[in-house]
Amino acid sequence: MEWRPITKRYEETAIILDFLPAGYAEEGKPLRVQEPVAQAIGETYFTLLELLPKPGVHLHPHERVNIGKEKRDKIEHVKRRLSYNELTATAKIELPYVVEDIIKANEPRFIDFFNNSKPITTRYHQLELLPGIGKKIMWDIINERQKGPFTSFKDLHERVPNVPDPTKMLVRRVIMELERKDKYLLFVRRKPRREERTTP
Repeated sequence: MEWRPITKRYEETAIILDFLPAGYAEEGKPLRVQEPVAQAIGETYFTLLELLPKPGVHLHPHERVNIGKEKRDKIEHVKRRLSYNELTATAKIELPYVVEDIIKANEPRFIDFFNNSKPITTRYHQLELLPGIGKKIMWDIINERQKGPFTSFKDLHERVPNVPDPTKMLVRRVIMELERKDKYLLFVRRKPRREERTTP
C-alpha cells in the first residue's frame, strides 16, 4: 500500500548525504585503486543511492545533483540502491536534515497527503501511520478537510491545533520506512520484485 501523488518513474535528482573521495575503506586494497563514491537520497521517492561522480568532481553533503540519464553534469553513474544499514555514519547523521529539507521544499506534495489520504482497512487509516496521530487527531483532520482542502502546513496547524508538527511527523515517517520498520510504505518506493529476490 503506497500513497503516491506523483507519476515519475525514476529519481531525477538526489541530495548528497556523504562523499568518500577515496571510496570505502577495504582491508588489503590500496587507496590508489579505490574509486570515489557518494551516498545520496532521491528527492521524489527517497531512494537511497550509491553514486559514482565524474572524474575530478568533489561533492558535498546537502548538494543537489542531477541523476537523470540525460542531465548528469556531476554524476557518472548511479551504481545501485542502498539499504539504510549500508549508509555510513555521516550519511545517517545527515539523513533526517536532508529529508526535512526535501519535505519543506515540496510542501504542496506533502500537504496533499493530508488532503487525500485514505483508509487502509475498515479500522485503520493512512493518517494513523504518521507518528503522533491517533484516532482523535485523525478524525479532526478528516472532518476539517471536508470543509475545504488544507493549503499549507501552517493552514493545517491553524485549523487542527492539536496536530503535531507536520514536518517532523513526516520526517520520522520517512526514516521509519527507510529503516523498514513498517510493512506499509507511504512515501518510500518499494524495491522492484526482481531486486528483492536478488538482494539479501
